[in-house]
Order: sequence, then C-alpha cells, then structure tokens
Amino acid sequence: MARPYGQKFIIALEKTEGNTLGLQLAKLCVRANLPATMVAIALEVSSTTVYKWFRGQGVRERKRRAVEVFIDLMKEDFEKGLLPVVNVNAAAAYMESMLGKPVR
Repeated sequence: MARPYGQKFIIALEKTEGNTLGLQLAKLCVRANLPATMVAIALEVSSTTVYKWFRGQGVRERKRRAVEVFIDLMKEDFEKGLLPVVNVNAAAAYMESMLGKPVR
C-alpha cells in the first residue's frame, strides 16, 4: 500500500499532544491514506498550509467550517468502508468523486 506520509512524520504526529482541528485532520488523512496535496485542492489552500495545520498551526476562521465538513465526510466514509484508500490512484478517484473535479 502506498503511503503518502513519511514514517518520521507519522511518528511525530502520534506523539503530538493536543487536539487542534489541524491535528485531527492530519490523523484522519494519514489513517485514510489521502495525500496532503489532494486535501489542499479539496480545501482550496496550498499544500504548505495543510502541512502547517498538520503540525498544529491554527486553521483560520474562514477555512474552519470547510475543514470541519471535510473531517465529518471522512469519518462517514470510514464507517461506509470507503476509506482508507489503498494507493494514490484510489485516493485521486475518491477525492474526485467527493469534489466532482480532478485533483491531479
């Protein structure tokens, strides 16, 4: 299974204390195997912004609701068995079906 996140990042994420919105998003994205670049497209932000959120930086108010909705959709899709995806192509197909537009 392809893993879009490095082992060092995953270990650091597991050790990170706190429960910010960005950290919640990071943990779900890692668990779902969804690349940050595709998440950035979905949330209409840069990959750099997504990685800042993943490291605990706050989500600005204007993006907070979009991130919350994205997290809720991912949780529902875990329950439905749609997540985690098995590779980058499956991640792209999942994201494209969610967004109705290409992510690559």
